[in-house]
Amino acid sequence: MVSIILLSLFLLLMVAVGIWASKKTNSLNDFFLGGRNVGPWVSAFAYGTTYFSAVAFIGFAGRFGWSFGINALWIGIGNAFFGAFLAWLVLGRRTRTMSKNLEAMTMPEFLQERYDAKYFKMIAAIIIFVFLVPYSASVFKGLGHIFEKNFNIPYDYALLIMIGITGIYLVLGGYFAITMADFIQGFVMIVGSFLMIIVFLGKSGGIGETLSNINIGFQDHTGGKFDPIILIATIFMTSFGTWGLPQMVQKFYAIKNEKVIPRAAIATFIFALIIGLTAYFIGSLSHILFSGEKINQIMEAKDKIDFDIIVPTMLTTVLSGKLEILMGIILLLIVSASMSTLSSLVLVSSSSVAIDLYKGHLNPDMSKENSLLMMRFLSGIFVVLSYFVAHFKIGFIVTLMSLSWGAVAGSFMAPYIYGLYWKRTTKIGAGAGMFSGLIISIVLFFILGPAKSPIASSIAMIVPFIVVPLVSIFTAPPKKVIIDKAFEKI
Repeated sequence: MVSIILLSLFLLLMVAVGIWASKKTNSLNDFFLGGRNVGPWVSAFAYGTTYFSAVAFIGFAGRFGWSFGINALWIGIGNAFFGAFLAWLVLGRRTRTMSKNLEAMTMPEFLQERYDAKYFKMIAAIIIFVFLVPYSASVFKGLGHIFEKNFNIPYDYALLIMIGITGIYLVLGGYFAITMADFIQGFVMIVGSFLMIIVFLGKSGGIGETLSNINIGFQDHTGGKFDPIILIATIFMTSFGTWGLPQMVQKFYAIKNEKVIPRAAIATFIFALIIGLTAYFIGSLSHILFSGEKINQIMEAKDKIDFDIIVPTMLTTVLSGKLEILMGIILLLIVSASMSTLSSLVLVSSSSVAIDLYKGHLNPDMSKENSLLMMRFLSGIFVVLSYFVAHFKIGFIVTLMSLSWGAVAGSFMAPYIYGLYWKRTTKIGAGAGMFSGLIISIVLFFILGPAKSPIASSIAMIVPFIVVPLVSIFTAPPKKVIIDKAFEKI
């Protein structure tokens, strides 16, 4: 009962944030970028909470904690250093400056203006809308399992609750609502992480005994063996993949000024390290909690583990009999992580249609008021689409996530980064990079299969970095006026 009350109060607070933010949202720029006036701490929490969601705590922690044991912690370390800290330092200043020079609010807009390519915006918008649906669905799916296992709320009802609340505060307040909600959710995530570690270590016998028992359990369940290539690919996909994801890059567009970046980089690194290590450490504890016949609790079929229910089942097992308020706070950690990611995904995806596709190509003369109205309408539509993918449980969480990251980051990361740093990058070179990343990610995903999806995604991200310069060298250089405008004050 206490957990339900805490959850209800939290969700009401998110609605209140949306109502408050709606009064500050008067233009499309306000709705999508918060007026480009976001400070360091809010920016850091917005980036970190978007990074980690139910995908990390449920899907990734369950699958890779089981598959890699304590070695899964390297994923969390890689995420914090490469995916958070280094991303801010390498991309933050140039992205903020160049997107302002080019008057670009979105990734598709940036690519079109940077390369003077009329149809880049439309193509990029379609890629974003199509492939971020399964990403969003994977978050909903993780939340559904949490509500079903720990709140005794049926899976479908859980999805509808999260759709309703996320949709309300996002549609009302846009980016202002997201950043304020992220700030609150970030603190909930940190407190919940520390409580989760304390509770689980207490259940497992302290840090020394726990590490020893994880290794013993890992040896019993897997023979102590794992595929190091899959581990490296997972670290690469989940760390460097963020460099090409529009919902992550958007955080750099919205910062107040360049002075924000060093502080935001450090704050995001600390936040990501706490959350990442907590998620994968909890996942590795599955080798202790599901020893012997208890392993049947997470079996989908004979000799087949259902990775998506490992962490929800662990939470039910460990938190049973504990103070309800403790269980409520820990569960709010996962709900907070997921809502922040969902809101950013929905905002970026709806903008790909409203700003990049419809206003950019079909109706350029659409008024700002109608653009804002369409953004709000499409935000609701995207949430509904994600619900249906999650409702029919299409694929494991990690599978859905890997497909999304491979396709989106593979399409955008190389053209985006070369666009920031290399003036000689050409329109044809960038286009070749986009299509090579997209095609490779899809083809390899189906050839290698879901189990090796991180490898498919990683290859799709790397190949365009070879394709873009090779094609650019042999094609006509970009116009000087475009380069001068883009690189002004850089």
